[in-house]
Amino acid sequence: MKLNIFFCILLSVTSALKAQEIDEDLLAIKKQMDQISHFTADIVIDVEAPFINMPSKSATMNYNRGEKVKFSSNDFLIFPKRGLDFTFSELFEHPFISVDRGFQTVDNKELKVLSIIPKDDKADMAMATLYLDTENKHIIISEITTKKQGSYRLDMNYTSEEILPSYVEVSFAIENLKIPLNFMGSDTKIDRKTMRNSDTNTGKVKLQIKNYKISRDFR
Repeated sequence: MKLNIFFCILLSVTSALKAQEIDEDLLAIKKQMDQISHFTADIVIDVEAPFINMPSKSATMNYNRGEKVKFSSNDFLIFPKRGLDFTFSELFEHPFISVDRGFQTVDNKELKVLSIIPKDDKADMAMATLYLDTENKHIIISEITTKKQGSYRLDMNYTSEEILPSYVEVSFAIENLKIPLNFMGSDTKIDRKTMRNSDTNTGKVKLQIKNYKISRDFR
């Protein structure tokens, strides 16, 4: 009887310790992202929302480690407040634990699914679910729930030679976009009646990304 109790306690402690460890495949991706000190890229942006008709916009991205991504363009650009951190530095900013949720097949590819839970109350993120391509060390899908700004999802495609995505879809709750309607440009049409009455509560920002110039520190 005592032996059985001992093994039950040992199993509980082992499971708790395992939950506290960070997944090795995620650590490999994090190490790869941490090496990026700077990058620039050209992007084409399309917005998909039930009440917005906006032509494609072009811009350049500029990232420096420790800073938020900056955009420059001759056109007004519309972005959600979250979802454009392709290095996932905000996700990894505070200590966290990962919980293995097994594998799931997405588009005929087996992806490892992890739950990411922050250990620091300062973290803006409440929880994230990541889908990893362990073979190529890529995050394919991230579903992130924040404490104050709702939830959003990133779906990412990669070319074989890049560590950053070549195409990204950011799905978000429209009420969290907080669009400055009077600053979207004269070539954008907004159906305000549809906006008020729409049952659709999600929108997408679609980003085609090319001409990366990436600087890395192999630390």
